[in-house]
Amino acid sequence: MHRGLGDYGTDYAKRAVITRFGYGANLDADALYPHATTDSEGRPLDGAHRYVLHFDAGQMPPVDGFWSLTMMNERQLFADNPMNRYAIGDRSDMRTNPDGSLDIYVQHDSPGPDRESNWLPAPEGSCNVFLRLYWPRQSALTGDWTPLALPRTR
Repeated sequence: MHRGLGDYGTDYAKRAVITRFGYGANLDADALYPHATTDSEGRPLDGAHRYVLHFDAGQMPPVDGFWSLTMMNERQLFADNPMNRYAIGDRSDMRTNPDGSLDIYVQHDSPGPDRESNWLPAPEGSCNVFLRLYWPRQSALTGDWTPLALPRTR
């Protein structure tokens, strides 16, 4: 995760690079963007596989704003999909499990009608995800909380 991107001070070269390629950046206290290109075992993310991002009950990303998981293709563009869903998060109408935990299904094919509310569609090939944390709590800023890895389920 890149840190300190929105805190330029007098580093004008950094400011120019961020403006050229990122169109600006937030302060860490406003937003963090953990990025994953590999699964929990270090293998590249690929829509040919299925992944489940699991949060135990009461263990959602620590934010005072909101959070979302955003899917990108190999060119860092939104991945086209039949649902036109490019991100899913705490403002989405996801279903929790009976124990209060939450599973997000990251895969190319539908996980089935009963799980589509928690589905983040992936492209057929290479992909990567950003977990966007807006107004992150102190535990995310200090690194006491770290994003969960995406385990492959098949």
